[in-house]
Amino acid sequence: MTSSAIALEEVVESVVAGHRGKVGPLLPVLHSIQSIYGFIPREAVTLLAGTMNLSRAEIHGVIGFYHDFRTEPPGEHIVHLCRAEACQAMGARRLEQHARERLGVDFGETTADGLFTLEPVYCLGNCACSPSIRINEETYARVSAEKFDQLIADLETQE
Repeated sequence: MTSSAIALEEVVESVVAGHRGKVGPLLPVLHSIQSIYGFIPREAVTLLAGTMNLSRAEIHGVIGFYHDFRTEPPGEHIVHLCRAEACQAMGARRLEQHARERLGVDFGETTADGLFTLEPVYCLGNCACSPSIRINEETYARVSAEKFDQLIADLETQE
């Protein structure tokens, strides 16, 4: 067993132990693992199944149902594009198309250089300043194609 597999096993055991006795602990366990690794490693599913007395299918079902969970490492920067009605009314559909073309990926995908992952989000709570995006933890308002390009270019030059 590799040292990373041992570390993963220890992390899974620790996270599960922290939720033992709680009703319905799978969601918070998965969120905890994803917050540590940035995604749910494939090997974690097998470990969780054994530790939590669940089938791998049950765990995969939960991961697949909730769009917040990832099974692949995300890019260095996560770009959340709001798809809620207020943003759509203010041009978010055009911005979505532009973002896909600019980054060369679709929702849920990561650029080949590993810098950006494009994700949909269904409200950033910034409706009065639509369309909005969030990059990592920073929310941007009234985002045009030009503003999007500038934000992305700024991050690319930081690398």
